[in-house]
Amino acid sequence: MRTKKTAIITGAGQGIGLAIAEKLAAESINLVLNDLEEGLITDACKRISHVHGMNAVAVPGDSSKQEVINEMIEAAITNFGTVDIVVANAGITLFGNFLEYSRDDFMEVMRVNQAGTFFLTQAAALIMKNQEKGGAILLTSSVTAHQSHENLAAYAMSKAAIEMLAKNLVLELAPLGIRINTVAPGATMTNRTAMDPNYEKTWSNLTPMGRPASPEDIAAAAAFLVSDNARHITGQTLVVDGGWTSISPSPYD
Repeated sequence: MRTKKTAIITGAGQGIGLAIAEKLAAESINLVLNDLEEGLITDACKRISHVHGMNAVAVPGDSSKQEVINEMIEAAITNFGTVDIVVANAGITLFGNFLEYSRDDFMEVMRVNQAGTFFLTQAAALIMKNQEKGGAILLTSSVTAHQSHENLAAYAMSKAAIEMLAKNLVLELAPLGIRINTVAPGATMTNRTAMDPNYEKTWSNLTPMGRPASPEDIAAAAAFLVSDNARHITGQTLVVDGGWTSISPSPYD
């Protein structure tokens, strides 16, 4: 009998991360889920178990901290015996005008988005190497890594770096049978963006496909990239934006 795969997903308490978790659970993949907010990730694990009948272990905490990264890896090995898929989805956005942007905000964005992604990827790759059966790692970028967006210089920089990380790591990870790719969501209707009453209308008008993405749209792309159907794809970024980056109209015009 084939052993089920195990995935670690950060930022999985809601929005895109939760949608990815549900998509993988529907494909009978065991899950270790992380979020900064303990209540959200506990509820997410309960939902995965109730709706999909799959095992999901909660590891709350700041996923950019090494002790939390170690705890996620340990939870996967202890509960399921393997680490096959990692989705480094956690990230933060701190808006601000470049000329007034604070050092503290800059360092916090880089700590969470860049360092957190880098060291989770490193820890997962070491486990996958020792397992000697390869694996799939997915990083979460953004369309802001491809097109400029007002008040997001630091965030965009962090996401562009994540895409370059995936390209660079092909050199070291491909010989180990480990694939690494990036998904770059465009405007997406999540709990956070829904707080803006004009968000859906604005991005429906700006997006060639006529609507912003749903978390499920991003999850479908993510699930493909970590699946065996993408077994010859590595070092790539898949932009999921309904065509926005093709024409890039600004929401501020």
